[in-house]
Amino acid sequence: MLGYLARRLGAYAVMTFVATSIAYLAAVSFLRPDLRLLAATPRPAPEVVQARLADFGLDPTASAWERYGHWLHGVVTAWDWGNSPGGTPVSAEFVERALMSGRLMLLATLLQIVLGVALGVFCAVRHHRPSDRVITTASFVIACLPAPVAFLWVQMAGIFTNAYASHYLGQRLVYVSGMGSPVPPEGFWAGLGDQAAHLVLPTIALTLLGYGGYHLLQRSVLLDDVDSDYVRTARAKGLTRAQAIRRHALRTSFVPVAQNIAFALPAVFAGAFVVEAVFAWEGLGSYTLDALTRTQDVNAVVASMAFGCVLFAVGAIAADVVIEVIDPRARGVR
Repeated sequence: MLGYLARRLGAYAVMTFVATSIAYLAAVSFLRPDLRLLAATPRPAPEVVQARLADFGLDPTASAWERYGHWLHGVVTAWDWGNSPGGTPVSAEFVERALMSGRLMLLATLLQIVLGVALGVFCAVRHHRPSDRVITTASFVIACLPAPVAFLWVQMAGIFTNAYASHYLGQRLVYVSGMGSPVPPEGFWAGLGDQAAHLVLPTIALTLLGYGGYHLLQRSVLLDDVDSDYVRTARAKGLTRAQAIRRHALRTSFVPVAQNIAFALPAVFAGAFVVEAVFAWEGLGSYTLDALTRTQDVNAVVASMAFGCVLFAVGAIAADVVIEVIDPRARGVR
């Protein structure tokens, strides 16, 4: 198992390197960070703009390959991902934003998997019953909604909830935007509670983005297993239907679901781009969109691409470990 994971880790490291290199070459070819500098008032001289770009490692007089070599040397030797247009290191800004988005993405990913699998098992056990039909239809509709529409609906639900709560309780129950109150409450626990309260709606929105896929997949796979020979054999030995499903069919049916974990983290990262814009959350999503559209920050865009590749690798390796644990057939095969 360890040897297999080491080989997979090496393969994903190569994949991350290649994808990040392609992203850098594409970014330096198509993004124009000089336009933001030239838009300043008074307009700087071309020599000043060229010197500023050189400080970012984006000397316009050098070829794309020369700039790539300079950037790669900095990353490998000093973990220097370059500077942002504001002059601060991209690595420092990126880590700060990653910590902000990490709690949102991690919590939403866990809730997607737990809620989706639980509903899939619940509906499979109650196949063709009204509860199965209602929950499955609702999950299908939510899964088909465009992400911005679903996120805006969650935000509107929060606004209406606050309106009713203010009328009947005299206070609001949820926060619909921002990462914290403009004036943070005093004390560690009070501040932590304030941040957690602002985390509720964005987490719900991101959870809705992906739980439906897990629900529908778990239900479909489990329905194929509940009438299999080994489940009937388990019931013939005295187990109830629920016990046979829980002890035997659930473990087997979870293998295809676990394989999808590889795509869960990148999908949540992509969803964070929209949810952070809707809920005014200053994380990686808004940081990357700002780098693409406003500042044309090559170094920040490439760092985001590398982070997405790392998330995919982490998810894929986590899926391999889960499959190894729950599926005895996979042990020793790899």
